Amino acid sequence: MKPSRRKFLRLAGLATALPAVSRSALAQTYPTRPIRWVVPYPAGGATDLISRLMAQWLSERVGQPVVVDNRPGGGTTLATQAVVSSPPDGYTLLFTASTHTINVSLQQLPFNFLRDITLVAGLSELPLVLDVSPKLPVKDLKEFVAYAKANPGKVNVASFGAATISHLAIEFFKVTTGVDVVHVPYRGGAQIMTDLISGQIQAAVDSLPSSLPHIKSGKIRGLALLSAQRSPVLPDLPVAGEIIPGLEVRTFSGLGVPSGTPPEIVARLNKEINAGLANPTIKARFADVGASPVIMSSAEANAFVKAQTEKWAKVIKSAGIKAN
Repeated sequence: MKPSRRKFLRLAGLATALPAVSRSALAQTYPTRPIRWVVPYPAGGATDLISRLMAQWLSERVGQPVVVDNRPGGGTTLATQAVVSSPPDGYTLLFTASTHTINVSLQQLPFNFLRDITLVAGLSELPLVLDVSPKLPVKDLKEFVAYAKANPGKVNVASFGAATISHLAIEFFKVTTGVDVVHVPYRGGAQIMTDLISGQIQAAVDSLPSSLPHIKSGKIRGLALLSAQRSPVLPDLPVAGEIIPGLEVRTFSGLGVPSGTPPEIVARLNKEINAGLANPTIKARFADVGASPVIMSSAEANAFVKAQTEKWAKVIKSAGIKAN
């Protein structure tokens, strides 16, 4: 005997609803075991501190351990591949950085970052700052641009590495202002400060945490932050965009999961992370290392990363930058 059409449709409707019901139940019970927070950088430093602060916060909010797993190597590739290969169930998280928006235009990667990783939320911005040696006869950004234009090809500007966000910021600065400066790549920021203080190099684009103590002591001169907003740790230091419209370089970090993670879990993680970023104690700890919280929805974070990837692809192509 054939089932009636009404019974058939009712059974079909129940079958269709099952995945949604199971996903909802999964989100309600999530998490039931420890969560792994993968960081593509070594332990120590500002990114590690931010990760550990937020992992501890998240652990307290969800009632499960959130274990930080430092996996440096391959310019973030090893850590990212580990997360991409993990089940999309909310138990493997990825600390994402500006490097992820750059690498896609420099390397043949074993994954497609924009396709394979979904941003859950923003985390922080560690601003870049344009510093100059106190021996250089300029006091602000306008004077520096004028000096560089009057001395084409004679002003050296250091970055903390070729093909890094610092290097790209210098190339973007050149395009935006029309100056001709010489890029000098270093391996990290420590030696930059030594050479900038002594006057062996004239200028540098470095991270604010690295430059901060030397700016405060007067050993170097900070001209402008390249971020969108001023920093609470140096409220009198202007952002470049206030002086030269469009001159902005965002050093964004966020939290990602493998694409396909249930949206209910993404929403739960976004809610808990954003609550932490708004917490006064965490904001104060961020400020200690020169970082600013970045509160975004998942959709906003994904759109931002896509826009940044497209922006740096253009800069990399026009400047002819190659991977190390």
